[in-house]
Amino acid sequence: MSSTIDQRRGSSGVSLGGGASAIEQRAMRRIMGRLIPFLMLCYFFAYLNRVNLSFAALQMNKQLGLTATNYGLAAGLFFITYAVLEVPSNLLLHKFGARKWIARIMFSWGIIAAGMAFVVGPSSFYVMRLLLGAAEAGFYPGVLFYLTLWIPAAYRARTYGYFLAAIPISGIIGSPLSAHLLALSGVAGLMGWQWLFIIEGLPAALLAPVVLIYLQDRPDQAKWLPADERDWLVGRLSGEKKSIEVKSGSSVLQALTSPTVLLMAVMYFSNVCLLNGITFFLPQIVKSLGLSLQMVGYVVAIPSLLALFGVIYWGRRSDRKQERFGHAAFANFVAAAALLVAMTVQEPFIRGIAISIAFAGTLCMVVPFWTIPGAYLSGAQAAGGIAAISAMGVTGGFVAPYFVGFMKDFTGNFKAGFLVIAFFGMAVSLLFYIFGSRQQRARNAVVSAP
Repeated sequence: MSSTIDQRRGSSGVSLGGGASAIEQRAMRRIMGRLIPFLMLCYFFAYLNRVNLSFAALQMNKQLGLTATNYGLAAGLFFITYAVLEVPSNLLLHKFGARKWIARIMFSWGIIAAGMAFVVGPSSFYVMRLLLGAAEAGFYPGVLFYLTLWIPAAYRARTYGYFLAAIPISGIIGSPLSAHLLALSGVAGLMGWQWLFIIEGLPAALLAPVVLIYLQDRPDQAKWLPADERDWLVGRLSGEKKSIEVKSGSSVLQALTSPTVLLMAVMYFSNVCLLNGITFFLPQIVKSLGLSLQMVGYVVAIPSLLALFGVIYWGRRSDRKQERFGHAAFANFVAAAALLVAMTVQEPFIRGIAISIAFAGTLCMVVPFWTIPGAYLSGAQAAGGIAAISAMGVTGGFVAPYFVGFMKDFTGNFKAGFLVIAFFGMAVSLLFYIFGSRQQRARNAVVSAP
Protein backbone atom coordinates (compact mmCIF):
# COMPACT_ATOMS: atom_id res chain seq x y z
CA MET A 1 0.00 0.00 0.00
CA SER A 2 1.33 3.44 -0.77
CA SER A 3 0.08 6.59 0.81
CA THR A 4 -1.71 9.38 -0.94
CA ILE A 5 0.92 11.88 -0.10
CA ASP A 6 4.00 9.94 -1.16
CA GLN A 7 5.41 10.22 -4.63
CA ARG A 8 7.96 8.14 -6.48
CA ARG A 9 9.55 11.38 -7.64
CA GLY A 10 10.36 14.61 -5.94
CA SER A 11 9.12 17.95 -7.16
CA SER A 12 12.11 18.15 -9.45
CA GLY A 13 10.93 15.05 -11.26
CA VAL A 14 14.12 13.16 -10.42
CA SER A 15 13.57 9.61 -9.23
CA LEU A 16 15.34 8.17 -6.24
CA GLY A 17 18.37 5.92 -6.34
CA GLY A 18 20.41 5.76 -9.50
CA GLY A 19 18.16 8.28 -11.27
CA ALA A 20 19.16 11.10 -8.94
CA SER A 21 21.36 13.80 -10.50
CA ALA A 22 24.99 14.16 -9.48
CA ILE A 23 24.21 17.47 -7.74
CA GLU A 24 21.35 15.86 -5.81
CA GLN A 25 23.51 12.96 -4.65
CA ARG A 26 26.35 15.22 -3.56
CA ALA A 27 24.03 17.63 -1.79
CA MET A 28 22.16 14.94 0.14
CA ARG A 29 25.37 13.23 1.26
CA ARG A 30 26.77 16.56 2.45
CA ILE A 31 23.58 17.67 4.22
CA MET A 32 22.98 14.38 6.01
CA GLY A 33 26.65 14.07 6.97
CA ARG A 34 26.59 17.56 8.43
CA LEU A 35 23.23 17.63 10.25
CA ILE A 36 22.29 14.11 11.29
CA PRO A 37 25.26 13.10 13.50
CA PHE A 38 25.06 16.35 15.46
CA LEU A 39 21.27 16.21 15.89
CA MET A 40 21.59 12.57 16.94
CA LEU A 41 24.05 13.62 19.64
CA CYS A 42 21.62 16.24 20.93
CA TYR A 43 18.72 13.80 20.96
CA PHE A 44 20.88 11.14 22.62
CA PHE A 45 21.14 13.36 25.70
CA ALA A 46 17.51 14.45 25.45
CA TYR A 47 16.24 10.88 25.54
CA LEU A 48 18.80 9.77 28.12
CA ASN A 49 17.70 12.57 30.47
CA ARG A 50 14.07 11.67 29.89
CA VAL A 51 14.30 7.97 30.77
CA ASN A 52 17.34 7.61 33.06
CA LEU A 53 14.73 7.86 35.79
CA SER A 54 14.04 4.16 35.19
CA PHE A 55 17.52 3.29 36.50
CA ALA A 56 17.56 5.91 39.24
CA ALA A 57 14.37 4.28 40.54
CA LEU A 58 16.29 1.13 41.44
CA GLN A 59 17.83 3.10 44.36
CA MET A 60 15.78 6.28 44.60
CA ASN A 61 12.35 4.71 45.14
CA LYS A 62 13.42 2.94 48.33
CA GLN A 63 15.43 5.86 49.69
CA LEU A 64 12.64 8.40 49.13
CA GLY A 65 9.82 6.02 50.08
CA LEU A 66 8.14 6.08 46.66
CA THR A 67 5.44 3.57 45.74
CA ALA A 68 5.00 2.27 42.19
CA THR A 69 2.10 4.72 41.83
CA ASN A 70 4.26 7.65 43.04
CA TYR A 71 6.98 6.71 40.60
CA GLY A 72 4.60 6.18 37.68
CA LEU A 73 2.88 9.50 38.36
CA ALA A 74 6.19 11.37 38.47
CA ALA A 75 7.44 9.68 35.32
CA GLY A 76 4.24 10.70 33.54
CA LEU A 77 4.06 14.28 34.84
CA PHE A 78 6.98 15.14 32.56
CA PHE A 79 4.64 14.71 29.59
CA ILE A 80 1.93 17.02 30.93
CA THR A 81 3.96 20.23 30.72
CA TYR A 82 5.77 18.84 27.69
CA ALA A 83 2.46 18.38 25.85
CA VAL A 84 0.95 21.72 26.92
CA LEU A 85 3.96 23.72 25.73
CA GLU A 86 4.87 21.85 22.53
CA VAL A 87 2.71 23.84 20.10
CA PRO A 88 3.72 27.26 21.52
CA SER A 89 7.35 26.14 21.57
CA ASN A 90 7.31 25.06 17.93
CA LEU A 91 5.60 28.25 16.81
CA LEU A 92 8.26 30.26 18.67
CA LEU A 93 10.93 28.12 17.00
CA HIS A 94 9.41 29.05 13.62
CA LYS A 95 9.40 32.72 14.61
CA PHE A 96 12.87 33.04 16.16
CA GLY A 97 14.71 30.32 14.23
CA ALA A 98 15.62 26.76 15.12
CA ARG A 99 19.23 27.54 16.04
CA LYS A 100 18.43 29.90 18.92
CA TRP A 101 15.38 28.01 20.15
CA ILE A 102 16.99 24.55 20.19
CA ALA A 103 19.97 26.01 22.07
CA ARG A 104 17.59 27.54 24.63
CA ILE A 105 15.79 24.22 25.08
CA MET A 106 18.99 22.24 25.57
CA PHE A 107 20.45 24.62 28.14
CA SER A 108 17.33 24.75 30.29
CA TRP A 109 16.64 21.01 30.22
CA GLY A 110 20.30 20.18 30.99
CA ILE A 111 20.30 22.34 34.12
CA ILE A 112 16.97 20.95 35.35
CA ALA A 113 17.92 17.34 34.52
CA ALA A 114 21.03 17.71 36.70
CA GLY A 115 18.88 19.34 39.39
CA MET A 116 16.85 16.13 39.65
CA ALA A 117 19.68 14.93 41.92
CA PHE A 118 18.35 17.08 44.75
CA VAL A 119 14.74 15.89 45.07
CA VAL A 120 13.90 14.85 48.63
CA GLY A 121 10.45 13.27 48.38
CA PRO A 122 7.34 12.78 46.23
CA SER A 123 6.38 16.47 46.09
CA SER A 124 9.76 17.80 44.95
CA PHE A 125 10.02 14.82 42.61
CA TYR A 126 6.72 15.79 40.95
CA VAL A 127 7.74 19.45 40.63
CA MET A 128 11.08 18.68 39.01
CA ARG A 129 9.53 16.31 36.48
CA LEU A 130 7.00 19.00 35.55
CA LEU A 131 9.81 21.53 35.11
CA LEU A 132 11.86 19.08 33.03
CA GLY A 133 8.90 18.54 30.70
CA ALA A 134 8.44 22.29 30.32
CA ALA A 135 12.14 22.79 29.58
CA GLU A 136 12.37 20.05 26.95
CA ALA A 137 9.01 20.84 25.28
CA GLY A 138 9.41 21.41 21.58
CA PHE A 139 12.81 19.81 21.07
CA TYR A 140 11.67 16.62 19.34
CA PRO A 141 8.95 18.14 17.12
CA GLY A 142 11.21 21.14 16.63
CA VAL A 143 13.95 18.99 15.14
CA LEU A 144 11.41 17.14 12.99
CA PHE A 145 10.17 20.48 11.66
CA TYR A 146 13.75 21.71 11.22
CA LEU A 147 14.52 18.68 9.06
CA THR A 148 11.56 19.49 6.77
CA LEU A 149 13.40 22.77 6.02
CA TRP A 150 16.48 20.87 4.87
CA ILE A 151 15.45 17.39 3.65
CA PRO A 152 13.29 16.81 0.53
CA ALA A 153 10.24 14.61 1.11
CA ALA A 154 11.62 11.58 -0.73
CA TYR A 155 14.53 11.31 1.74
CA ARG A 156 12.73 11.95 5.03
CA ALA A 157 11.97 8.43 6.29
CA ARG A 158 15.59 7.32 6.14
CA THR A 159 16.65 10.66 7.63
CA TYR A 160 14.23 10.28 10.54
CA GLY A 161 15.46 6.71 10.93
CA TYR A 162 19.05 7.89 11.35
CA PHE A 163 18.00 10.67 13.72
CA LEU A 164 15.81 8.38 15.83
CA ALA A 165 18.63 5.86 16.05
CA ALA A 166 19.73 8.11 18.92
CA ILE A 167 17.03 6.45 21.05
CA PRO A 168 18.36 2.89 20.86
CA ILE A 169 21.93 4.21 21.01
CA SER A 170 21.02 5.96 24.26
CA GLY A 171 19.80 2.58 25.50
CA ILE A 172 22.87 0.68 24.33
CA ILE A 173 25.27 3.17 25.90
CA GLY A 174 23.07 4.75 28.53
CA SER A 175 21.71 1.60 30.18
CA PRO A 176 25.10 0.16 31.20
CA LEU A 177 26.38 3.67 32.00
CA SER A 178 23.39 4.43 34.24
CA ALA A 179 23.75 1.09 36.02
CA HIS A 180 27.45 1.72 36.72
CA LEU A 181 26.80 5.28 37.91
CA LEU A 182 24.57 3.84 40.62
CA ALA A 183 27.74 2.31 42.08
CA LEU A 184 29.05 5.81 42.92
CA SER A 185 26.99 5.89 46.12
CA GLY A 186 28.96 7.56 48.89
CA VAL A 187 31.23 9.65 46.64
CA ALA A 188 31.20 13.25 47.96
CA GLY A 189 28.28 12.28 50.18
CA LEU A 190 25.89 11.69 47.28
CA MET A 191 23.96 8.56 46.33
CA GLY A 192 24.55 6.81 43.01
CA TRP A 193 21.20 7.92 41.64
CA GLN A 194 22.16 11.55 42.36
CA TRP A 195 25.44 11.21 40.45
CA LEU A 196 23.46 9.64 37.60
CA PHE A 197 21.29 12.73 37.19
CA ILE A 198 24.22 15.16 37.46
CA ILE A 199 26.61 13.38 35.10
CA GLU A 200 23.98 12.66 32.46
CA GLY A 201 22.25 16.04 32.69
CA LEU A 202 25.02 18.60 32.36
CA PRO A 203 26.27 17.63 28.84
CA ALA A 204 23.02 18.91 27.31
CA ALA A 205 23.60 22.36 28.81
CA LEU A 206 27.21 22.35 27.60
CA LEU A 207 26.05 21.56 24.04
CA ALA A 208 23.76 24.60 23.89
CA PRO A 209 26.42 27.11 22.73
CA VAL A 210 27.66 24.57 20.17
CA VAL A 211 24.17 24.57 18.63
CA LEU A 212 24.40 28.34 18.11
CA ILE A 213 27.68 27.98 16.26
CA TYR A 214 27.05 24.78 14.28
CA LEU A 215 23.47 25.04 12.97
CA GLN A 216 21.91 27.45 10.46
CA ASP A 217 18.19 28.12 10.27
CA ARG A 218 17.74 27.68 6.50
CA PRO A 219 19.61 26.15 3.56
CA ASP A 220 20.21 29.56 1.94
CA GLN A 221 22.36 30.44 4.99
CA ALA A 222 24.55 27.33 4.65
CA LYS A 223 27.96 28.58 3.53
CA TRP A 224 29.28 25.02 3.87
CA LEU A 225 27.11 23.99 0.88
CA PRO A 226 28.60 24.69 -2.58
CA ALA A 227 26.51 27.18 -4.55
CA ASP A 228 25.17 24.65 -7.07
CA GLU A 229 24.08 22.24 -4.32
CA ARG A 230 22.53 25.06 -2.29
CA ASP A 231 20.59 26.32 -5.31
CA TRP A 232 19.35 22.79 -6.08
CA LEU A 233 18.17 22.26 -2.49
CA VAL A 234 16.44 25.65 -2.17
CA GLY A 235 14.66 25.10 -5.49
CA ARG A 236 13.59 21.56 -4.63
CA LEU A 237 12.21 22.50 -1.22
CA SER A 238 10.51 25.63 -2.57
CA GLY A 239 8.69 23.58 -5.20
CA GLU A 240 7.52 21.05 -2.60
CA LYS A 241 6.34 23.82 -0.28
CA LYS A 242 4.25 25.45 -3.00
CA SER A 243 2.68 22.12 -3.93
CA ILE A 244 1.72 21.44 -0.31
CA GLU A 245 0.26 24.91 0.23
CA VAL A 246 -1.95 24.54 -2.84
CA LYS A 247 -3.40 21.30 -1.46
CA SER A 248 -3.60 22.15 2.24
CA GLY A 249 -3.80 25.92 2.56
CA SER A 250 -1.60 27.76 5.02
CA SER A 251 -3.72 28.24 8.17
CA VAL A 252 -2.34 26.83 11.42
CA LEU A 253 -5.96 26.35 12.60
CA GLN A 254 -6.62 24.18 9.53
CA ALA A 255 -3.75 21.95 10.54
CA LEU A 256 -4.87 21.66 14.17
CA THR A 257 -8.43 20.64 13.21
CA SER A 258 -7.57 18.34 10.30
CA PRO A 259 -9.01 14.79 10.67
CA THR A 260 -5.68 13.44 9.46
CA VAL A 261 -3.80 15.33 12.17
CA LEU A 262 -6.27 14.17 14.85
CA LEU A 263 -6.05 10.52 13.79
CA MET A 264 -2.28 10.75 13.70
CA ALA A 265 -2.37 12.10 17.26
CA VAL A 266 -4.37 9.04 18.40
CA MET A 267 -1.95 6.73 16.60
CA TYR A 268 1.03 8.46 18.18
CA PHE A 269 -0.69 8.31 21.59
CA SER A 270 -0.87 4.52 21.34
CA ASN A 271 2.77 4.36 20.27
CA VAL A 272 3.92 6.56 23.16
CA CYS A 273 1.91 4.41 25.59
CA LEU A 274 3.70 1.31 24.34
CA LEU A 275 7.16 2.90 24.33
CA ASN A 276 6.98 4.56 27.73
CA GLY A 277 5.15 1.69 29.39
CA ILE A 278 8.11 -0.48 28.45
CA THR A 279 10.88 2.07 28.97
CA PHE A 280 10.05 3.27 32.48
CA PHE A 281 9.46 -0.19 33.96
CA LEU A 282 11.82 -2.47 32.03
CA PRO A 283 14.76 -2.13 34.48
CA GLN A 284 12.47 -2.95 37.41
CA ILE A 285 11.07 -5.99 35.57
CA VAL A 286 14.58 -7.22 34.75
CA LYS A 287 15.83 -6.53 38.30
CA SER A 288 13.00 -8.71 39.68
CA LEU A 289 14.71 -11.68 37.98
CA GLY A 290 17.45 -11.44 40.62
CA LEU A 291 20.20 -9.81 38.54
CA SER A 292 22.79 -7.34 39.86
CA LEU A 293 22.48 -3.64 39.01
CA GLN A 294 25.31 -3.90 36.48
CA MET A 295 23.77 -6.93 34.78
CA VAL A 296 20.42 -5.14 34.59
CA GLY A 297 22.14 -2.39 32.59
CA TYR A 298 23.52 -4.81 30.02
CA VAL A 299 20.31 -6.86 29.69
CA VAL A 300 18.18 -3.72 29.23
CA ALA A 301 20.51 -2.64 26.40
CA ILE A 302 19.58 -5.70 24.30
CA PRO A 303 16.20 -4.33 23.06
CA SER A 304 17.96 -1.10 22.10
CA LEU A 305 20.49 -3.00 20.00
CA LEU A 306 17.68 -4.66 18.03
CA ALA A 307 15.90 -1.32 17.67
CA LEU A 308 19.03 0.36 16.29
CA PHE A 309 19.11 -1.92 13.26
CA GLY A 310 15.32 -1.83 12.99
CA VAL A 311 14.85 1.93 12.68
CA ILE A 312 17.56 2.27 10.02
CA TYR A 313 16.23 -0.63 7.95
CA TRP A 314 12.55 0.39 8.29
CA GLY A 315 13.25 4.00 7.27
CA ARG A 316 15.21 2.95 4.19
CA ARG A 317 12.51 0.44 3.25
CA SER A 318 9.76 3.05 3.60
CA ASP A 319 11.66 5.46 1.34
CA ARG A 320 12.40 2.71 -1.18
CA LYS A 321 8.71 1.70 -1.35
CA GLN A 322 7.60 5.34 -0.96
CA GLU A 323 4.91 4.06 1.43
CA ARG A 324 4.14 5.46 4.87
CA PHE A 325 0.78 4.51 6.42
CA GLY A 326 1.21 0.76 6.08
CA HIS A 327 4.77 0.80 7.39
CA ALA A 328 3.73 2.81 10.46
CA ALA A 329 0.65 0.70 11.19
CA PHE A 330 2.47 -2.62 10.78
CA ALA A 331 5.34 -1.67 13.09
CA ASN A 332 2.98 -0.43 15.81
CA PHE A 333 0.79 -3.55 15.54
CA VAL A 334 3.84 -5.83 15.84
CA ALA A 335 5.01 -3.89 18.90
CA ALA A 336 1.63 -4.24 20.61
CA ALA A 337 1.31 -7.92 19.72
CA ALA A 338 4.84 -8.63 21.00
CA LEU A 339 4.06 -6.89 24.29
CA LEU A 340 0.92 -9.04 24.56
CA VAL A 341 3.06 -12.17 24.13
CA ALA A 342 5.60 -10.94 26.70
CA MET A 343 2.84 -10.55 29.29
CA THR A 344 1.18 -13.92 28.68
CA VAL A 345 4.10 -16.38 28.48
CA GLN A 346 6.18 -17.59 31.42
CA GLU A 347 9.41 -18.64 29.71
CA PRO A 348 11.96 -15.88 30.50
CA PHE A 349 13.84 -16.24 27.21
CA ILE A 350 10.67 -15.90 25.10
CA ARG A 351 9.53 -12.97 27.21
CA GLY A 352 12.88 -11.26 26.67
CA ILE A 353 12.68 -11.73 22.89
CA ALA A 354 9.09 -10.46 22.84
CA ILE A 355 9.92 -7.33 24.86
CA SER A 356 12.87 -6.64 22.56
CA ILE A 357 10.62 -6.89 19.49
CA ALA A 358 8.01 -4.68 21.16
CA PHE A 359 10.57 -1.97 21.94
CA ALA A 360 12.05 -2.10 18.43
CA GLY A 361 8.58 -1.99 16.86
CA THR A 362 7.58 1.17 18.74
CA LEU A 363 10.63 3.00 17.38
CA CYS A 364 10.28 1.60 13.85
CA MET A 365 6.74 2.99 13.75
CA VAL A 366 7.76 6.62 14.22
CA VAL A 367 10.22 6.61 11.30
CA PRO A 368 7.64 6.46 8.46
CA PHE A 369 4.97 8.05 10.66
CA TRP A 370 6.69 11.45 10.90
CA THR A 371 7.07 11.75 7.13
CA ILE A 372 3.27 12.06 6.78
CA PRO A 373 2.57 15.50 8.34
CA GLY A 374 5.57 17.05 6.57
CA ALA A 375 4.05 16.02 3.23
CA TYR A 376 0.69 17.61 4.11
CA LEU A 377 1.87 20.81 5.78
CA SER A 378 4.49 23.52 5.38
CA GLY A 379 5.78 26.65 7.13
CA ALA A 380 4.02 27.69 10.35
CA GLN A 381 1.27 25.17 9.55
CA ALA A 382 3.84 22.37 9.59
CA ALA A 383 5.40 23.66 12.81
CA GLY A 384 1.99 23.81 14.51
CA GLY A 385 0.66 20.56 13.03
CA ILE A 386 3.73 18.47 13.90
CA ALA A 387 3.77 19.91 17.42
CA ALA A 388 0.02 19.29 17.83
CA ILE A 389 0.38 15.63 16.86
CA SER A 390 3.33 15.28 19.21
CA ALA A 391 1.62 17.18 22.03
CA MET A 392 -1.65 15.24 21.86
CA GLY A 393 0.10 11.94 21.35
CA VAL A 394 2.79 12.41 23.97
CA THR A 395 0.17 12.53 26.72
CA GLY A 396 0.45 8.76 26.45
CA GLY A 397 3.75 9.27 28.25
CA PHE A 398 1.71 10.38 31.28
CA VAL A 399 -1.09 7.86 30.96
CA ALA A 400 1.01 4.71 30.47
CA PRO A 401 3.51 4.99 33.37
CA TYR A 402 0.83 6.14 35.81
CA PHE A 403 -1.63 3.46 34.71
CA VAL A 404 0.97 0.67 34.77
CA GLY A 405 2.24 1.81 38.19
CA PHE A 406 -1.30 2.00 39.60
CA MET A 407 -2.18 -1.46 38.28
CA LYS A 408 1.08 -2.82 39.73
CA ASP A 409 0.13 -1.57 43.19
CA PHE A 410 -3.48 -2.77 42.73
CA THR A 411 -2.79 -6.27 41.34
CA GLY A 412 0.76 -6.96 42.51
CA ASN A 413 2.23 -7.35 39.02
CA PHE A 414 2.73 -5.50 35.73
CA LYS A 415 0.61 -7.81 33.58
CA ALA A 416 -2.83 -6.14 33.69
CA GLY A 417 -1.61 -2.64 32.84
CA PHE A 418 0.51 -3.81 29.92
CA LEU A 419 -2.28 -5.98 28.48
CA VAL A 420 -4.62 -2.98 28.25
CA ILE A 421 -1.94 -0.94 26.50
CA ALA A 422 -1.19 -3.80 24.09
CA PHE A 423 -4.82 -4.34 23.04
CA PHE A 424 -5.34 -0.61 22.56
CA GLY A 425 -2.22 -0.38 20.38
CA MET A 426 -3.37 -3.23 18.14
CA ALA A 427 -6.82 -1.69 17.66
CA VAL A 428 -5.48 1.76 16.77
CA SER A 429 -2.95 0.28 14.36
CA LEU A 430 -5.72 -1.47 12.43
CA LEU A 431 -7.73 1.79 12.32
CA PHE A 432 -4.71 3.68 10.99
CA TYR A 433 -4.12 1.05 8.30
CA ILE A 434 -7.77 1.22 7.18
CA PHE A 435 -7.52 5.02 7.00
CA GLY A 436 -4.40 4.78 4.85
CA SER A 437 -6.08 2.24 2.54
CA ARG A 438 -9.02 4.56 2.00
CA GLN A 439 -6.68 7.43 1.27
CA GLN A 440 -5.00 5.30 -1.37
CA ARG A 441 -8.28 4.29 -3.00
CA ALA A 442 -9.32 7.96 -3.12
CA ARG A 443 -6.05 8.87 -4.76
CA ASN A 444 -6.37 6.11 -7.32
CA ALA A 445 -9.85 7.31 -8.20
CA VAL A 446 -8.55 10.83 -8.80
CA VAL A 447 -5.63 9.58 -10.90
CA SER A 448 -7.85 7.33 -13.06
CA ALA A 449 -10.55 9.95 -13.57
CA PRO A 450 -10.77 11.24 -17.20
